[in-house]
Amino acid sequence: MALPDSGMSGEEVPFPEIVELNVGGQVYITRYSTLTSVPDSLLWEMFSRKSAKGLARDTKGRFFVDRDGFLFRYILDYMRDQQLVLPDHFPERGRLQREAEFFNLPELVKLLVPKISKQNSLGDEGCQSDPEDSSPGIDMAPNLSSLGAVAAACASLVPGTMDGKRSGFITIGYRGSYTLGRDSHTDAKFRRVARIMVCGKTSLAKEVFGETLNESRDPDRPPERYTSRYYLKFTFLEQAFDKLADAGFHMVACNSTGTCAFAHEQTDDKIWTSYTEYVFYRE
Repeated sequence: MALPDSGMSGEEVPFPEIVELNVGGQVYITRYSTLTSVPDSLLWEMFSRKSAKGLARDTKGRFFVDRDGFLFRYILDYMRDQQLVLPDHFPERGRLQREAEFFNLPELVKLLVPKISKQNSLGDEGCQSDPEDSSPGIDMAPNLSSLGAVAAACASLVPGTMDGKRSGFITIGYRGSYTLGRDSHTDAKFRRVARIMVCGKTSLAKEVFGETLNESRDPDRPPERYTSRYYLKFTFLEQAFDKLADAGFHMVACNSTGTCAFAHEQTDDKIWTSYTEYVFYRE
């Protein structure tokens, strides 16, 4: 099916009015006019050609683009009306900017670039007090001398920076469950720990756990921000304790909660589900 009026000198367009795309495994269906709405963009170049030959397709004939399928929804939304609308506290802004650069959408890139104001010239990642504690009369001009002064102030205020180790808390938690028989504890059937979660400052978590830290649920988190969405690539608590001890942390608190339910209506077997946290601190 070809578009009768495509603006291409009366020639038939080799693309249907409704186009199916496979972007990183995610299927999108949109109009041909949407894909060609931003001149000189990558999608405009792909679908403004006289022939569809040379464009990659999947096994079902959809046009294939090897990019992030989740983030492409925002690329497509922008191409519909040239406006950027993101959810509150959107964590993938940096990755979306990279996608906008790949698809050659300079105006979208401008909308995604972090804005640096005079009141907070270092952005969210700087070592500063809370906005309400800031003095409005201070000149925050981003010159080299002021940046050096701020860096020196941060170094003097944060304990342990002189020896390369910073103080702070790290909390690790896990969920566990087991089935307990009616007669004795020897009948207990334990399930393995499915995931060890990590809460704390991003920089500390990366320092302690390194490559064993899975950041997929909270990518591109600035080092001075806190997170509760990291988890470890291994499932042995003792291994996590060893890494924390090697980094100079010691346990200061722990807590656990549990719930109980009957496993079967006709037996007295019970399923216990618990959540346990261990709090570690380094001076």
